[in-house]
Amino acid sequence: MIRAPLTGIMCFAVSLAVLAADDKGQDGYWYVQTSAYTKHWTHDPEHNNHQELVGVERVYGDGLLWGAATFKNSFYQRSYYAYLGKVWEDEQYPVYVKLSGGLIEGYKGEYDDKIPLNHFGVAPVIIPSFGAHWGPVAAEFVVLGGAAGMVNVGLRF
Repeated sequence: MIRAPLTGIMCFAVSLAVLAADDKGQDGYWYVQTSAYTKHWTHDPEHNNHQELVGVERVYGDGLLWGAATFKNSFYQRSYYAYLGKVWEDEQYPVYVKLSGGLIEGYKGEYDDKIPLNHFGVAPVIIPSFGAHWGPVAAEFVVLGGAAGMVNVGLRF
């Protein structure tokens, strides 16, 4: 049985795909990523530092992007993130800055107050990241607010 918040996030992700489908012949790429390392800023034995993130992103030639990811949150709960964003690539070096914003679902029960604005099990978030790529291989440092930092690695194609 699919829960209502998850259904909403899936509809949001499909809407993002439809909105982004008209790329007008611009160059772009797909980015598939996973988490490699997470560090919470404050130690808590309850914190999960192994997010098991799997995400897919579509980036267009103008830097606009959309994506979706699933991961285990800081409290071992399966969570989902659907988002829009923008990436700014440096013209001279293979580095970039990315900003994404969207909805996270998955912080439940006793942990529903661990993420701000988590109403009805869904919270809006803005996530900055900084990355570098070597050909099709990329790595990003993702800032997860005041909670943690995460290193993601992936392939661009």
